[in-house]
Amino acid sequence: MTLSFAVLGDSIAYGQGSSRPADTVGARLTAELIASGRPTELRVFAVPRACSDALSGQVRQATDWGADLALVVIGANDLTHFVPTGQAAAALGAAVRALRAAGVRVVVSPAPDLSVVPWVPPQMRILVSSASDQLRRAQTRAAQTEGARVADLDGATSAAFAADLDLFSADRFHPSSAGYGLIAAALAPAILATAAEVSSAR
Repeated sequence: MTLSFAVLGDSIAYGQGSSRPADTVGARLTAELIASGRPTELRVFAVPRACSDALSGQVRQATDWGADLALVVIGANDLTHFVPTGQAAAALGAAVRALRAAGVRVVVSPAPDLSVVPWVPPQMRILVSSASDQLRRAQTRAAQTEGARVADLDGATSAAFAADLDLFSADRFHPSSAGYGLIAAALAPAILATAAEVSSAR
């Protein structure tokens, strides 16, 4: 059977900054799933500039479609819009809960460390890093409590972005195609493991 793979979240989930549609996280992970022997159909419900409170609408779309597996990439805009940590994490937890209630397996990629973004002033980096870490921890707790698998737990991709400006697109905020390749590689183990759970449950 074909795996229905939904991608929810923000501009990173959408793929803003990539040079080609094939370079986005969703497309790269779909290729990984197909290469692993799982026929997969991808639908992207993510919306650029979305905060966590926008997930509820995306969840309805994904469940109406009949998603088997969902990737949720969210958090960067909550940070840039100063959404309270508890509010953002609660919205993510509610989204995961709704997806799981509909029988969807879920992988969450929490907020990146925005202190690595080139235009963040050096004197603000410690503060931004702390806020990013606080949100990431709250998101991880909320997602795991509701039954999601959390990917890139150690945040290693953010460290890679800090070391290589070529991983950013021209706007120096969103990933480039190379950056999306790195993100997809970090998420692939969790996606493949969760897809295997879907197959076992059928």
